[in-house]
Amino acid sequence: MMRARNPLRSWSLLTVLCAAVASPAWAAGAMPSFYTELVCLIIGCALMGYLCFRIGLVPILGFLMTGVVLNTSGLVENPALVEAMAEVGVILLLFTIGIEFSIESLMRIRRLIFVGGGLQVGLTTGLVTGTLMLLGVAWQASLFTGMLVALSSTAIVLKLLESRGETRSDAGNLSVGMLIFQDLAVVGMVIAIPLLGQGGDEEAHGGGMDRLLSLAGAVLLVVVVLLIARKLVPKVLELLARACSPEVFLLGVIAICLGTAWVTGFAGVSVSLGAFLAGLLVSESRFGSQALGEILPLQILFSATFFVSVGLLLDVGFLMRHLPLVLLVVAGVLVLKASVTFLSAKVLGYATGPAVASGLLLAQVGEFSFVLERAGREAGLSPAGIDGAGGQTFIAATVVLMALTPFLAQAGSALDQRLRARTATKRPRPSENAPAEASAADSHHDLADHVLILGYGRAGSWLSRQLRQADISCLVITLSPTGAAEADAKGVPVLRGDYTKMSLLKEGGLQRARMVVIADDTLEVAERAVAMIRANLPDIPILAKMALETDAEAMRSHGVQFAVSDEAPSHRALLAEVYGHCGHAREAAEQSTLSGGKNEANAAFVLSLEQRSSPHCTHTDQARAVVPEARDICPECVVAGERWVHLRVCMTCGHVGCCDSSKNRHASRHASAAGHALARSLEPGEDWVWCFEDETLL
Repeated sequence: MMRARNPLRSWSLLTVLCAAVASPAWAAGAMPSFYTELVCLIIGCALMGYLCFRIGLVPILGFLMTGVVLNTSGLVENPALVEAMAEVGVILLLFTIGIEFSIESLMRIRRLIFVGGGLQVGLTTGLVTGTLMLLGVAWQASLFTGMLVALSSTAIVLKLLESRGETRSDAGNLSVGMLIFQDLAVVGMVIAIPLLGQGGDEEAHGGGMDRLLSLAGAVLLVVVVLLIARKLVPKVLELLARACSPEVFLLGVIAICLGTAWVTGFAGVSVSLGAFLAGLLVSESRFGSQALGEILPLQILFSATFFVSVGLLLDVGFLMRHLPLVLLVVAGVLVLKASVTFLSAKVLGYATGPAVASGLLLAQVGEFSFVLERAGREAGLSPAGIDGAGGQTFIAATVVLMALTPFLAQAGSALDQRLRARTATKRPRPSENAPAEASAADSHHDLADHVLILGYGRAGSWLSRQLRQADISCLVITLSPTGAAEADAKGVPVLRGDYTKMSLLKEGGLQRARMVVIADDTLEVAERAVAMIRANLPDIPILAKMALETDAEAMRSHGVQFAVSDEAPSHRALLAEVYGHCGHAREAAEQSTLSGGKNEANAAFVLSLEQRSSPHCTHTDQARAVVPEARDICPECVVAGERWVHLRVCMTCGHVGCCDSSKNRHASRHASAAGHALARSLEPGEDWVWCFEDETLL
């Protein structure tokens, strides 16, 4: 199904697509040979995934059934296409796992990973090996089978935990920690399988030594590359993010993923391990969340193809003819893995409920077992030492166990809740065991009832400052590296990335947020964000600040409760609305100014027109007493990563912008967008006022 040893194969799908587009037949309108299979695959996944969703099952089961149906119907005549997409799916899956678990977080939960996961994998492999050897199976095939059974499905378990909101539960912590060890153990298993297939003669022994020496050199090469990449990747991501282009950033992240995987594959180590290590490198930078949000949709597409490829392997006729044997294997694997996982959890000090729940959650056989099975077949090994029938029995039992996992997870969760309700004592929860602590260092994970601010320009910066002065917690999500750095410097919790991605909104605590405020962005982006949020949380309050009144009206028509345009009274009205949702008196907002509140320092710097007039200016009625939002910088230049000190203050709202001799001309841009004609110089010794509309000096 998948050839993990061949990294170049992952490019085959792209090669086929490019060749098809460039071919004269395609240009002439002829249908390419692979198109029917591709359409059947995508439509089948969409339909079966939707049906599973409607009946309360995870879509992964629909993808498996799509593969079974396509295999039975014979619609897929070119399995190499599906295999290539499946390989990319596995690479992207491991890459996203690496992003979610940084090197630092892995070290913090090392006891759970290496003690709990080591016990689970070691005991499962040992018990299966011993049982088969007692039944007369050769030790090589017995050990090979034990490795296959020891692995669980990372994709299914993580998807179930996420959909049920149990990722940070005790059972979720246990399962994730053990899965990490399994993913790491795959590397050693891939290395060991060719050695097992060589036998024990002297020639094989010499070949084994050569292989070990090659492995040592390959590992050394990978370590050197990773040490270099750890210094290089954050800088590359910084450059990509500064482009503020999702397309450029996505392509750069994929290049890092596939490039690192290619290096490890070229060195003779698992391509999947290379992808996982690439994810760890990306997670070390401050753009890990943004990378995850950008690549997740692509990962979902190719991972769906992986499960279709698993379903394609199932021979339904064989399953029907050998149903008792398959069910016996299913029952044996289920009991064995659930028991071993339960025992490993108890050794770590967890209570009975989470131990049982995690045992049932990890009771299936995982996707990487198929990678090992293919490697074993090439080395002359087969499950339980049975050629032909052994492989089909393994595939059938694995597909059945994967299909049962959602039901087992539901039963385990219900049992955990029942046991928790019965006991009055707190269950042990060793602090260094829980993967939740790995992310506890990130302050945004603890936020609740906070204001989620999307965008960090002038309005976002001002609003976050006002909220912090009122002791209201907030979190900013922005795509701008400079804006994020500014928020960091001010102590504002911030996530970097595209807030139209639901994964990033969830990481920012959308489900726990009091409200969402969209600030400083285009109408198109704001509309996409509103549609995404409303589809998941229809009742959460959404407020917006737009540049133009027409954009604010458009946002109101899209279901935004309160939208304002770029005018000072509207800024205060926006803050009043936010305060109202937070239970603060609205009068507090009306007393606020764009500079962050009238403290003594600000009150002493109130500017007015001082009764000046000109017969050539017809806009003096716009003048108000204002407090400049800044004194020595142009805020919009700061957000853009620049600095300009020749400043002008709007005499209607207090907006501060750079002069017309600057590159950005933020003062005149604001006057044009907001319709505020009068601006006063903020330069020392200057008190003149300019009317942009009448081009008159006051």
